[in-house]
Amino acid sequence: MKPLLRAPVLAVVVVAGLCLSACATSPADGGAAPGRSAPAASSTAPTGSITVFAAASLQRTFTELGGQYERSHPGTTIRFSFAGSSDLASQIANGAPADVFASADEATMAELARTDVATGWPRDFATNTLEIAVAPGNPHRIDGLRDLTSPDVQLVTCAAPVPCGAATEQVERAAGVTLRPVSEEQSVTDVLGKVASGQADAGLVYVTDVAGSGGRVDGVRFDESDQAVNTYPIGVLRESSNPELAASFATYVRSGEGRTVLADAGFGAP
Repeated sequence: MKPLLRAPVLAVVVVAGLCLSACATSPADGGAAPGRSAPAASSTAPTGSITVFAAASLQRTFTELGGQYERSHPGTTIRFSFAGSSDLASQIANGAPADVFASADEATMAELARTDVATGWPRDFATNTLEIAVAPGNPHRIDGLRDLTSPDVQLVTCAAPVPCGAATEQVERAAGVTLRPVSEEQSVTDVLGKVASGQADAGLVYVTDVAGSGGRVDGVRFDESDQAVNTYPIGVLRESSNPELAASFATYVRSGEGRTVLADAGFGAP
């Protein structure tokens, strides 16, 4: 369920530079933007709660990371809202109450930063590539993008504004094919769900979605996938009600513990 929107704020700023005292303060290290002071370091561990808006493809890994963080930081609660990155960015721009934003691509984060209400230096934390999801056993014997152009294959993809949809368009161009999906979804998890439930024969999802499907789908790799590598950035919102905890969690995602969970799920390093 999408969070309720509140009145638009005048200055929502994506600032990955709200770091803990262990972070450097230059933009390259996620510090405050030029002309902005870094928040004062705190001698106590952060407590309280935050809401993290995160791309649908991060649901499994971020849920795990949130649980790990809470266990190692008593007195904290990490809540999540998962959806397509473009939908989440629109909610943030319209004042949705969120503390952290993790996008499935840099373009969506950059678009938010180009608006009058958001600027800053988010930090990259993972990469992902597309894979063809098919029914277990691959009954249609699909082995590449060209097979998805067959009229006998019911294909679903992400809509173009969603990062996985933009990546789909890139691999189409790289392969020189034109895909004609029967449905375009607003999140990659919706694409996966239609293939897993038998409503579609194939879908373009991320490698991590296939790996985390629990055997509900099989995956087919294809050569052109390396032409559309999605890089995932994470940033702390200036309107965060708990910026210290928000910065601490964003730092945790990029830490050794965070990268281990992400790598186990199939994400690449940024």
